[in-house]
Amino acid sequence: MPQGRTRRTARIVSRMAGAETARAVRARRTRATGQPPPEAAKLERAQSIRRTLEELGPLYVKVGQILATRPDFVPQYVRDELENLNDHAHIEPFSRFEAVLEQDLGPRWRDGFREIRTEEPLGSASLAQVYKAVDAAGTPCVVKIQRPEAQEAVVGDMAVLKTVVRLFAKVAPRFNEVVNIGAMLEVLFTVMQDELDFTREARNMKDARKDAKGFKRVCIPKALTATPHVLVQTFAEGTPVNRVKPDDLTKKQRKAIAYQLMEFMFRGYFVDRRFHADPHPGNIIISPDGKAHLIDWGMVGRIDRGTSIATLGVFLAMAQNDGAAMARQWVNLGTATPWSNTSAFLQDLSRIVPHWTNATLEELNFGVALMTLLRYSSQRGIQITPLTSVVGKSVANIEGSVRCLYPKLKLSTALHGALQDVMQDLIQETFSGEQAAQTALDLLSAGIHGPAQLQASLADLSTRQLTVQARNNLGDPIQAGRRQRGVAPGVTLPGLAFGAWAWGHFGKKGS
Repeated sequence: MPQGRTRRTARIVSRMAGAETARAVRARRTRATGQPPPEAAKLERAQSIRRTLEELGPLYVKVGQILATRPDFVPQYVRDELENLNDHAHIEPFSRFEAVLEQDLGPRWRDGFREIRTEEPLGSASLAQVYKAVDAAGTPCVVKIQRPEAQEAVVGDMAVLKTVVRLFAKVAPRFNEVVNIGAMLEVLFTVMQDELDFTREARNMKDARKDAKGFKRVCIPKALTATPHVLVQTFAEGTPVNRVKPDDLTKKQRKAIAYQLMEFMFRGYFVDRRFHADPHPGNIIISPDGKAHLIDWGMVGRIDRGTSIATLGVFLAMAQNDGAAMARQWVNLGTATPWSNTSAFLQDLSRIVPHWTNATLEELNFGVALMTLLRYSSQRGIQITPLTSVVGKSVANIEGSVRCLYPKLKLSTALHGALQDVMQDLIQETFSGEQAAQTALDLLSAGIHGPAQLQASLADLSTRQLTVQARNNLGDPIQAGRRQRGVAPGVTLPGLAFGAWAWGHFGKKGS
């Protein structure tokens, strides 16, 4: 299967590479005349990349959605187009899915439903189709059925991408040291595992229902039946948040729903450390009684305690207009490289944070602001954990959804509303038995290994073998790496495309 996916990927990407070469030649001719490249050429290039990702399949669509949140190495005009990526796919007849239902639910699967509307699905994504139904107990529900061979295709594409990224890392080691594309993809692959197994999605929904108990206006569907390829869940009656009409809800209802949604997401980021990673408007249904139903729990992000606390520190610093604190917390999320310049990074944030504090969703796109930090940190040589991309995507999605409902929402106000409960839970966690045991183990480890490490350092010093690493470049490591390779800024995506094409033509014999 990986070899077949390799050939398919190579065929699609080589077609895009040929079109990109033709555009590059036209652009060079335009520059030779002294004229700036036309906006139409940029739009054509961006649309070509988006269409290629959609044609390649669901895994590449997710990759594109992540790249849309990375201003540190993806040009603005490409990110604008990638934001239009959706997971819709062509509708296949219901007969294509009957074998999946029979395999997972048995030959008498129809006995479990009073009615199932097979003539037209509620939704059609690249991984599954969804149908409205009524189960045997009379409960309105939806049936989500995975497309035949979808899992095999995604796993094959993962193998292809891993090989391409390894090749790219060898060609651009300096770029990869700061951005670490391989680690970023590994995070995405982990997140997508839940989408390939509906029993995991059902567990995600069960956990989310527990997390939402304290939120009167936030609801999570209930999983009724779950197998690896079929998921039956309660039906969320209502309208997608971006289609709610002005007179459907009062201003008070809109405000209450918006703030509770944000507070629920904050709790996911900072307390539960699992969160809906794809809360775009199509996944938030507003019911007539003024409640928000979060659906599609296949893509769930998970972060560790240290990353979660540092991310909370970033948000708090933004709310308090403290650029220095934000810089410190952001650096805590990352890893220093030989090109790190934290002083310059602090100055960067001191300039921009005052423009973010106390702004409403009408005035500022906070998801983009969060990703702007990625661009500044990458320019200053600070490698950030790939988990930040998943959090950034989630924040960008939820704020875009909430903006449709109540654009006057302030992120700082929403954070303050959730802060008391969040801090209370974090303090309880800090003084829990498990955390106390972890602290004791850290102190014990320091007591055991500390003297030996000090003795080794003194020995190195006495024999003049002690080395100190010094930064020899204060510039942008990404742009510098491009200049060393003779590559113009903003061609990272075509570079990856070329890598896929080259491997498909020359490397598949060894796959």
